[in-house]
Amino acid sequence: MFRAPSPKAVGAAVLAAALGLAQSAAAQDSAAPSGDVLLELNGLTDSEGDSCTLTFLTTNRLQQGLQRAAWQVAIFDADGAVKLLPVLDFGALIAGKTRVIPFVIPGGQCASIGRIVVNDVIECTAEGGGDLRTLCLANLTTQNRSSIEFGI
Repeated sequence: MFRAPSPKAVGAAVLAAALGLAQSAAAQDSAAPSGDVLLELNGLTDSEGDSCTLTFLTTNRLQQGLQRAAWQVAIFDADGAVKLLPVLDFGALIAGKTRVIPFVIPGGQCASIGRIVVNDVIECTAEGGGDLRTLCLANLTTQNRSSIEFGI
């Protein structure tokens, strides 16, 4: 003979199932990439030959790998005039990958740089060849660990 469970037993079972699903989703969320790309100005040092070496890092936190990631930045002098528009090319980045690359900026020591702004995405190509430039700009997060102003 079949006996229906009491409402209290049903409620307890539903609560247990919901908690199990929530814990499972939370574990997946903490392990999954956040869906953005981090570009960080990590440091700067004066270089030989009247130049400045800017150390940038990028982390691909998208759900997919990138065949190539490259951003154009605008480098302003201390008076606010655009000095250079170099391209920071990080090459291929698998999902979750962080890459650190120094870029030598000619034409003055680091103190001559007033600020750096991400101007555009030059290339952001998925591993399968799809164009992700819009995604890589809309989901770009910047971080700064230097004395120079840096952002989007």
